[in-house]
Amino acid sequence: MRVAGKLHWLHVLATGLLTWVGIHPNRGKQTLDAFGLLVAFVGMLVHDGWKPYRDLACTHALCNAHHLRELTYLFEEMEQTWAKHLIEMLIVAYHEVAATGGPLTTERITYFRALYWESIAAGEAANLRVPPSGKRGRTRQTKATNLLQRLRTYADDVLRFMTDHGVQQPRRAGRAHA
Repeated sequence: MRVAGKLHWLHVLATGLLTWVGIHPNRGKQTLDAFGLLVAFVGMLVHDGWKPYRDLACTHALCNAHHLRELTYLFEEMEQTWAKHLIEMLIVAYHEVAATGGPLTTERITYFRALYWESIAAGEAANLRVPPSGKRGRTRQTKATNLLQRLRTYADDVLRFMTDHGVQQPRRAGRAHA
């Protein structure tokens, strides 16, 4: 948003009881430090995967609404069927968790994790990483490759909703959603 004609970032934290909104000209770690709200947070932080959150000493869960938007784009616009399979798995697992009112059984978690890894493998087979260019810095990858890397690296955080029912409801007390 613009403040006095200059671009600023709007930051939001929400629980079941409170919503905090802050405006800052920066978006990085220095902003989190300046606000001072999350530096001592030890609960479950549901977030979009923004890198500075990883430095926080809390339990992380990734917001699958963000993943579903990215996967929908990959399926609808890029015709990547692995993305559709992963969308279906996440939605079915979400509804099972909601229906049971708590974490899934070990058998169901194992089943959904197998489907998850099948989709990731299919996606990686369809979206090979671009080899290093030899130039300084990271070599630019496709949107699909970047998403697949995040889904692989942070799989436990993506699937945490199956083992911790509170992840589905980020506005419950004791949970923060950034």
